[in-house]
Amino acid sequence: MSSATLPPPPSPVPEPAGPAGVRFSAELLELVDRFQHQPVRLEELLGATKGRGMHLLLLLIALPFVGPIPLPGFSLPFGLVVTILGMRVAMGQPPWLPRFLRERAFDPYFLARLLRGTSRLMKWLEMFLRPRFGFVDAHVIFSRIAGFLIGVSGLMLMLPLPLPFSNSLPAWTVIFLAAGALGHDGLFFVLGCGSFVVSVTFFTLLAVGGSAAVDQLSRLIQGG
Repeated sequence: MSSATLPPPPSPVPEPAGPAGVRFSAELLELVDRFQHQPVRLEELLGATKGRGMHLLLLLIALPFVGPIPLPGFSLPFGLVVTILGMRVAMGQPPWLPRFLRERAFDPYFLARLLRGTSRLMKWLEMFLRPRFGFVDAHVIFSRIAGFLIGVSGLMLMLPLPLPFSNSLPAWTVIFLAAGALGHDGLFFVLGCGSFVVSVTFFTLLAVGGSAAVDQLSRLIQGG
């Protein structure tokens, strides 16, 4: 009597990973352990992210601004970094920052909180990120467009407006576009473009409303 042929054992299911084979959220947590004992210069942080530095840095910068309440004192320097990096991408140039920004040091406690928060955000995004709309990743023009939109979003972040959502809308544009570049996901590029349109509409309405208010006030003063 011949023995029955047993089916081969099932192949182990691989742990889901990011599009590049490494979870970006896990990489950020590794940086928490690496930089927990001393202040870290921005240049060191950029160099520790293994070639993904620019877009991971953009995520790190944008995260504190996703809430509806603006962060006075932070939007100007962080918005400047976003603007510079975005415009470098738009012009097809490698990442670069002025020396005074590269040598800016982060307190280890603040940096750990920022890295953990960004890791949680990235872990959530990783559930949706996957290579899609390959033509976006294949043609450099879309990268240039994303860089330009990121740069303009940085300018919006720099505006000293103590109004709800004045920081969060451009911050989400940066997050969508940076995450899309990290995950080679063209859908996130589209989401970033949509978020940018919403941001521009928001600031345009503010400008028009502010101009109308100033005009009305001038008429009241002149009439008085």
